[in-house]
Amino acid sequence: MKAHMTNGTLDFLLKLEEKHPNISFHFMTSNSGALAYYENSDKKVFSAGRTYEIVKQSGNFIKKAYIVMNTITVNEEDQIVFEDRIKNKLVNKIDDCHAYRFLKPVKGNKFVILTVWKSVESYNNWKKSQRYQDAQKILHAETPAYPSDLPFTTSYILYEKEGAN
Repeated sequence: MKAHMTNGTLDFLLKLEEKHPNISFHFMTSNSGALAYYENSDKKVFSAGRTYEIVKQSGNFIKKAYIVMNTITVNEEDQIVFEDRIKNKLVNKIDDCHAYRFLKPVKGNKFVILTVWKSVESYNNWKKSQRYQDAQKILHAETPAYPSDLPFTTSYILYEKEGAN
């Protein structure tokens, strides 16, 4: 299974639904813009997007959600060990986390851990827990040589269309 995402303005990204009615998009917004995300086996619709292999997953997206994406650059020689560590040690269930995806890039070296939370508060509460500290140890990768390759976290609110239930 593959995951695809791209950034852009919300107005532009929402037009993707008209062009591709058979794809179930998840639109997300943040202070810095918007992101479109979808999962399927092979259909790529973004010309400037990113494609990932879904290595491990749990749960489903919910209508009202807070999305957190941890992006971790992993050197090529460390990727197999990193992937194995995540697949085997990342827990399947985190309290108040409705879904997660461990995404391996088809091109490049930036892995993504995408988590779906019911609220910002749920995520912040988890960050105070011992399980969060344990997860950080599992996610740790060698410090990259370049500042642009440092791990970073982005967060989004799942966009809800007006009138949607």
